[in-house]
Amino acid sequence: MQMRQRMNQEGQAMAYDVLEKTATVDDVLREVSRIKTIVTDAVDDGVQSALRAVKQGRDAAEDVLHDARYAIKRNPFQAAGILLAAGIVIGGLVTLIAARRD
Repeated sequence: MQMRQRMNQEGQAMAYDVLEKTATVDDVLREVSRIKTIVTDAVDDGVQSALRAVKQGRDAAEDVLHDARYAIKRNPFQAAGILLAAGIVIGGLVTLIAARRD
């Protein structure tokens, strides 16, 4: 019995709080507009950051490619030796993997 009275009193208190704190439609729309603005700004900032990162990555890749071309032009025999060694290593790995599968 006491439990039922207590729950009834709590329910009445909650109903009173809800009635006391009713928001107008204008308040809700204003809050939604504010949240929309915050989310839009956050998305725009994220897109701009991603575009900057892509541009920086592209610039870095171009720099590495330029440096590699310059190094090959300066030392063509060394570059050919490195390519030969890389080819032998890759060929050996392919052969080893193929031999293990059989």
